[in-house]
Amino acid sequence: MSSLAKTSTDWRQRWNQLINKIRRVQTQEDRDRLLDYLSSPAAPFVLAFANAHAMNSLAKSSAFFDALNSADMVLRDGSGMATLYKLLHMEAGLNLNGTDLIPNLILRFNGRGIAFFGTQNPYLEKCRDTVSKSLAPASEVTTAHGFLEAFKYADLANRKQPSLIVLGMGMPRQEQVAAILRSELSFPCLIVCGGAIIDFLGGKASRAPAWVRKAGLEWVFRLALEPRRLFQRYVIGNPLFLSRALRIASKSSNRS
Repeated sequence: MSSLAKTSTDWRQRWNQLINKIRRVQTQEDRDRLLDYLSSPAAPFVLAFANAHAMNSLAKSSAFFDALNSADMVLRDGSGMATLYKLLHMEAGLNLNGTDLIPNLILRFNGRGIAFFGTQNPYLEKCRDTVSKSLAPASEVTTAHGFLEAFKYADLANRKQPSLIVLGMGMPRQEQVAAILRSELSFPCLIVCGGAIIDFLGGKASRAPAWVRKAGLEWVFRLALEPRRLFQRYVIGNPLFLSRALRIASKSSNRS
């Protein structure tokens, strides 16, 4: 097999493996039960999210795939993933993106220790203030910026022993740090790969209006706000994702 053919096969295998791993939730009642489950970890437990950008990234990087696939649970995030599942004639379920889900998780951890590892000040400090005032006023909140070595996050977490750890470092670093934390920590905690959630809670990034989110077009809103940073992810990445999704769907249809 040529190296080009092998590369093509490898990304297809990674996509198919993650497609089958992703936990899809069909009803609001199931979503609430999932939140209750995630709020009571019995051991270090990693929660991650898969969106179109993640699928493009793991197509290029086996190391990122290994880190994301090692998560204890992966949830579907975004309209691109809904399109993929529809092409595969599979139920897409609810859009459980981290920006909406994580604040609901934080509410459930009120009264227990919470840690935010990621981004930088002043946004990290503003995130802590938002959480302390609005989401978890009874919790001790620990923070650390997103540019430390992984073992330093593990040392801090072992000292503070938070029940919830939210990582806001972006892909692929947060998934790699999450895997290291799970292996280094011995107390029960939920470790969440949160993407830009700390920036959202800290006021650096703005959410799209509700009608834009409902239409599945929040990516357009974010692109308009940060065109240089997000051009590669959305303008180049979205058509690439759709092309790969169509190829996966075609291959699946030929097998059936």
